[in-house]
Amino acid sequence: MKYGLRAQHAPVASAEECNVTIVEEARDSAPTAIPVEIGKPRGGPRDRRTLRKDSWWQSPTVTVVILSTFVGYSTFAAFQGRNYYVGSGRHRNLLSPFYSPCMTHACVAGSHPLGIWFQFWQFSPALLVLIIPLGLRLTCYYYRKAYYRAFWQSPPACAVADGHARYTGETRFPLVWQNIHRYFFFLAFFLNIILTIDAIEAFRLPGEGVGMTIGTIFLLVNAALLWMYSSSCHSFRHICGGNLNEFSKHRIRYRIWKIVTPLNARHMQIAWTSLVVVGLTDLYVRLVAAGVFTDPKIFVVH
Repeated sequence: MKYGLRAQHAPVASAEECNVTIVEEARDSAPTAIPVEIGKPRGGPRDRRTLRKDSWWQSPTVTVVILSTFVGYSTFAAFQGRNYYVGSGRHRNLLSPFYSPCMTHACVAGSHPLGIWFQFWQFSPALLVLIIPLGLRLTCYYYRKAYYRAFWQSPPACAVADGHARYTGETRFPLVWQNIHRYFFFLAFFLNIILTIDAIEAFRLPGEGVGMTIGTIFLLVNAALLWMYSSSCHSFRHICGGNLNEFSKHRIRYRIWKIVTPLNARHMQIAWTSLVVVGLTDLYVRLVAAGVFTDPKIFVVH
């Protein structure tokens, strides 16, 4: 796979994912293979949606619930434009990952150590910051498969009839632009560095010294999971070991590829965990900033 935009088929399930119980068809008819071609009708049973007897609908339903909840909450948090920073007034240095890096004129005092880069932006800073993580996850190979199945029913599960009459893959606008994923991936690496710095800065308790709080743990775990999510990404694995004919001639890239490959096998689990944690981290900072509760100290060195 070379860098640059190109048309491709939609993400498909692996053979392992499709290892479902085989149900015998009617005895008086032999099973037939129905080819799937671009621009042609989808394959599958003609007289029923599926021959599967298991609860295949559970996975897409859970996906709809989790993604809808996250999108709803993050939209609220992004447009609110307040309660995203707990500063020196409360002896803390906690910045929500939805608002980091905060580099607009609308950022509250103390939340923009990198300075003001976007003087023209008068709206909520999160609406500018979230473009990168939103673009990364929206175009992620795994998430594409998840929301294609859950929301678009294309298809909802292995061996289940597609919700659309024709199959076009990702060959048409706007889905052909899904290939910009690798560029959002590079931008997300920059955000990971910033969020790691935020987590380190959270150890600084202005007016009290250096220590750890519950908020510090949230920011640390969030940064660690985002690094794992990026490192387990299919694009990163390709950067490490793609376009190589002989690993023996590229020993360093081969070693890195060997390290990230086990992470890539857990990309689905890491993707969901990091999504939930980044939302919980924003919620925690938001509740502390709103005065709902204080951020308990674990230890402090004066």
